[in-house]
Order: sequence, then structure tokens, then C-alpha cells
Amino acid sequence: MQHIIKIIFLIWFISGGSIVHSQDISLNSSTKNSDDEAILHMMNKQVGQFFRRFNMEEDQHGKLLKTTDARYHNRKIRIKLLEQMFDIHNPRTNSALKQYFIEDVTSKKNPVYLEFLDNNWFAEVAATFTSEGKDRHLILFLRLEESGLGSKWVISNVYYNYTSSFFPDIDSVEAMKYFLHPQSHELDFMNLHKALDHPSRIQYYASDNFQPDYLTLFFYLMKTGNLKFKEITHVKFHFFQIPNWYFELSYYNRSDTNSGWLISNLKYIKEDEKPGLIRFYQSCTEE
Repeated sequence: MQHIIKIIFLIWFISGGSIVHSQDISLNSSTKNSDDEAILHMMNKQVGQFFRRFNMEEDQHGKLLKTTDARYHNRKIRIKLLEQMFDIHNPRTNSALKQYFIEDVTSKKNPVYLEFLDNNWFAEVAATFTSEGKDRHLILFLRLEESGLGSKWVISNVYYNYTSSFFPDIDSVEAMKYFLHPQSHELDFMNLHKALDHPSRIQYYASDNFQPDYLTLFFYLMKTGNLKFKEITHVKFHFFQIPNWYFELSYYNRSDTNSGWLISNLKYIKEDEKPGLIRFYQSCTEE
């Protein structure tokens, strides 16, 4: 149902609102229709629309603003619009922290705007796959990457708790039992069978710096048919573009104006802490 609503919104957006307008002609006396139209105008129907409204490059009715328009990047109007771009039902995004954030991004001396092609934001896509007759829940991470004269979304990482069990943390004491003698080359590595005959311990013979590549493993499972895509269950975005801030963007399908793509989580975070948070979200996200 949610996907059908999004498709309708997309058609409405491309057609310049002609669908809603035609309804007004026959139902302009309907209060419900007026309320629905208000919701349709106010909600961020697309992620791109969220960008434009965040930057005050589109008004509350969905009209793109020219750079010569007095409302373009207008600070006062932008502050009012930003107030409506948070999930008001969430204590993490409806507190004093929200006001500090708005003050930061709308600073008179140094306002901050979102850039679509900036690489400091990425998508998190929860999806269901099937393997061995069972549903498997994976999280795919996608980033924008320059391609030719434009850009494209690429799968940058994957989290799959089933495959992570293949590579449990190595016990340092246990690891001392499994190694290849430094003179093994003099025996043409005949002792290599110790590692290869016992696959369950094979990782003990890797470098101390070894990190499993789950993305390659994911591609392998897909190519061999051991993992098959079923459906996407949820999408959200992580933003690290704003200095000293992090926020999430999620979609809410509600019957009020606080709907569509809204900021669903907000954190004040120092710049030198962001790389660690990015690694966390791309490795063990399961909130």
C-alpha cells in the first residue's frame, strides 16, 4: 500500500499537481478533500524534495524557487519550514536538541545546506531474501558514486548476521595453537594441510589484520543462487554532512501533515567521532 501511495505522489509531482487540481473542481466543497490536499502539499513525498525544502529551494506547496526569488534560501521562512521536517512524535527529534540543530544550519554568518552529490550520506535498505527455504533478513548499504557525467547508487556494504557467524571473534589463546612454522617454506609448505584439512579453523591461519569481506560473500551467495531476493521492507538514510551533527531520514505514512520523509533521529557528534559511527551503522545496525 505504501508503495502505491508513493507512486501516486510521484505522478502528482511530475504532473505539477494536476491530479489534485482535478479533484478540486468536483469536490471543492469537501472539507476532507481540503485536508487531504493540505497533507499532500506539506509532506515530503520524495527524498529530493526533502533536500530542496531543507535548503529552502522549494516552497511549502512544492514549487521550485528560482535563485532570484526573495524566498530562495530565506532564513526566516527556512526556519519555519525546518520545524515541520522532524518526526514530532519522536522524543529524539522533538526536543531542545532540534532547536540547536536548526539554529546551527540557519546561522546568519554560516548557513549550512545539504548537497545531493556529497558522499557524507548513504542509504540503509532492509530487505528479505530466501536461503535454504528460509527467509533471511539483510541490511544493504548504498552510496552515491560518480559515473560518467552523472552519478549512480552502488552497494557499498552488507550486514547479514547469518554469514557473520562464519567468522566468530578469534580467541587469542586458542590462536596460539594454530600457526605455520616460519620455516615451513623449507618443507615446501607440506604442513599446510593442518590448516586446509580443518576448515572450521581456517581463519586462524590468516593475518592478524584479516577482516572478512561480507560484500563479496553476499555477491557470491547471490551468483550461486544460495541467496535469492524477495522484497524490500524498509528504507532510511544516514546524514553526516552537517558539521558536528548526524541525523536519520525515514518515511512515515500518516494521515496528518507530519508525514513523508522526516528526520527520525538526531545526534550532536564531534567530527572526529563520525568515522566510528559510520563504521557502526555499516556493520551492526539492527535498531
